[in-house]
Amino acid sequence: MAYSHPSTADTASALGRHSDAQLTVRAGEGDEEAFAELVVRHAPTLLRLATRLLEDRADAEDAVQEAFLSAWRRLPEFRGEAGFGTWVYRIVTNRCLNVLRARKPQTPLESVPEPAAPGHTVAPDRLAEAHFAMQDLRQALSRLSVEQRACWILRELDGCSYEFIAETIGITEQAVRARVFRARRSLTTALGAWR
Repeated sequence: MAYSHPSTADTASALGRHSDAQLTVRAGEGDEEAFAELVVRHAPTLLRLATRLLEDRADAEDAVQEAFLSAWRRLPEFRGEAGFGTWVYRIVTNRCLNVLRARKPQTPLESVPEPAAPGHTVAPDRLAEAHFAMQDLRQALSRLSVEQRACWILRELDGCSYEFIAETIGITEQAVRARVFRARRSLTTALGAWR
């Protein structure tokens, strides 16, 4: 009986049963399929984060792709003090912060609202009100400093702990708390009419 190599689907299925730590070790040894499994596991979360920070899907996709390339190159240096997910989350956050700092001030493109589900209608006045409220929130967020905005998004939208944000951005936990506080105060003032 001849030995047959496992198919890619079999390998992917087998890799799916491994922990991030096991996959990270294998990827650090050059196993591309192990790294691909890590990408599949973490890309959706990282893309959501990057899209929230950059407000542009194409820029977010580029940032996540560049972060994964950077992670692949730097895997031999990875010490495992934090999990792979935490490590790559930090890489994506820092890449997004660099993009934001390099950008010229601009008005973000408005996203097209998704149509309501069939059979589910929203009163036009409520739809318009929600649209204008989101537009005001986007404008208020764009007026925050890059660091305040990142801390607020990580805390309020992604639900990250202050400790995690501090580690991710590379500042103290107290500095994170201060930035989130100032961001909340600025947003409350800017959105006062919507209260």
